Amino acid sequence: METAASRPVKTRRVFYLPGYDPIHPRRYRELYRKESKQQAALSGYEIGIKPRQGKRYGWDVGARIEGRTALSSVEVLVWSDIVRKSMDSGIAATYAQLARTAWTYIASGALRRLMWLRKGPVIAALYPVGMLLLQLVLAVVAGRIVGSALTFGLTVGLHPFGIGLGWVGPVIELVVGAAVAVAALRGFRRIDNRLYAYYLMHDYAFAARWNGANPPALEARMAEFGGAIAAALAEDVDEVLVIGHSSGAHLAVSILADLIRDGKVPANGPVLSFLSLGQVIPMMSFLPAADRLRADLRFLSTTDRLTWVDVTAPGDGCSFALCDPVAVSGVAPATGQRWPLVLSAAFTQTLRDETWKKLRWRFFRLHFQYLCAFDALLDDPGRYDYFAITAGPQTLAARLAGRKPSASRIDVAASSHTSMAA
Repeated sequence: METAASRPVKTRRVFYLPGYDPIHPRRYRELYRKESKQQAALSGYEIGIKPRQGKRYGWDVGARIEGRTALSSVEVLVWSDIVRKSMDSGIAATYAQLARTAWTYIASGALRRLMWLRKGPVIAALYPVGMLLLQLVLAVVAGRIVGSALTFGLTVGLHPFGIGLGWVGPVIELVVGAAVAVAALRGFRRIDNRLYAYYLMHDYAFAARWNGANPPALEARMAEFGGAIAAALAEDVDEVLVIGHSSGAHLAVSILADLIRDGKVPANGPVLSFLSLGQVIPMMSFLPAADRLRADLRFLSTTDRLTWVDVTAPGDGCSFALCDPVAVSGVAPATGQRWPLVLSAAFTQTLRDETWKKLRWRFFRLHFQYLCAFDALLDDPGRYDYFAITAGPQTLAARLAGRKPSASRIDVAASSHTSMAA
């Protein structure tokens, strides 16, 4: 029996929701252009993109895959301005964020329970704490050395004249030491594009500041995103595909839950599909005030109004790989859970050995691998292919029909906070 999900896709609307990223969305278009060309050459299909006109940022994709053509319009749901504003804090404020964020995760018990799931993303969360503390120690030590050396030099230089520094010596040492320490900390911040300590600290602080709830500005932006998706669901297209990457995944969960609850997903409209990639949902859902997110996870897990596929990889140390976000958050229903279908991108199998060796220690690059070309297992028709999913002639449900959940998925409740919004 043919269903809407099994019919060929000729036209598609794609909404890409990025994670905590201050960079202009142009980077996603250029990444798509480069990687889709590479995947097409590897997989033997045709694909091309061009900029999309309009106020919202995106691009159009034309592809011939598996002998059929499809047209897709991709839109980036931009919240990078909110991210940049949250990162607009000085050095002292960042260290205050460090203390507040560490206390939030430790005192709530979330950190300990997150470590039960995957140590990789927890280590990634602890990295900026350790790096910033190391920078502070090095800056203080440098200031102490320079301040002591200067006062010692002045003391030796003035000794032949019978002049001592007296109480001025410690003051000079303190002032000079503080100035050197501040200069060192500023120097560390200038090279954060290589260290990522400040960037990651702001990321985790953004989640912890409201204890897992969304700030008002972000809730307002999510409502706008929901409006854009609702408008697409009223169009004459075959599929509306929403993609949530990294921390964008938990935003997509709440946006889609709101749309379905509000009756904005028409029964006779386009097929609605949700693809979460490299998700870090437990970093939010394990916090005390994440009542809205937990309720949305539970609701979305049982609905028949969409298909939800969650793709992660154990090789991605920045995601909660193969963790069912509904189950581990402790809100899975006793019966009737449909979603998500948890699948592994299995980098060690889907990337050639030489490619994996080149990327395995580039942690941030691997976190974006889901949006890139895969160069191994090209004869597997059920493999994960980002470009076939976003531009090909099949819906997400049809393309992955028959796929079983990963045998390595983690679906044991781990959060101590399971309250949900009414």
